[in-house]
Amino acid sequence: MAAEELLYAKTHEWVAITEDGGDKIATVGISAFAIEQLTDLVYIEMPEPGKTVTAGESFGEIESVKAVSDLYSPVTGEIVEVNSALADSLETFSSDPYGEGWVMKVKVTDESSLASLMNYADYQKQCAEEG
Repeated sequence: MAAEELLYAKTHEWVAITEDGGDKIATVGISAFAIEQLTDLVYIEMPEPGKTVTAGESFGEIESVKAVSDLYSPVTGEIVEVNSALADSLETFSSDPYGEGWVMKVKVTDESSLASLMNYADYQKQCAEEG
């Protein structure tokens, strides 16, 4: 996926929206900017399929040698799939954050949660301000 085509949460998660049988499916990952800030990753707490998530609320944690950071859901819905391979290959976040580095797929149940997401240009401005 191209970073320029994704939507972004203020908390540095990215979202790709696809349609599947009339449902909106949000593929969620962590931006390259966030991965660079975290540096050496050592652990990720993965969410469970079937669990519901709410936009803006934590769904797991990612740990680096520097810090432990919550992961926040950018959308509201039900987790339909998780990328369980990530737990054993955290380097995927650095090598392919917008492809194989996806964390979960969520069937969106509240489309209004998409309204607060930023486009690529706005997200780049936020990252520049955070430096």
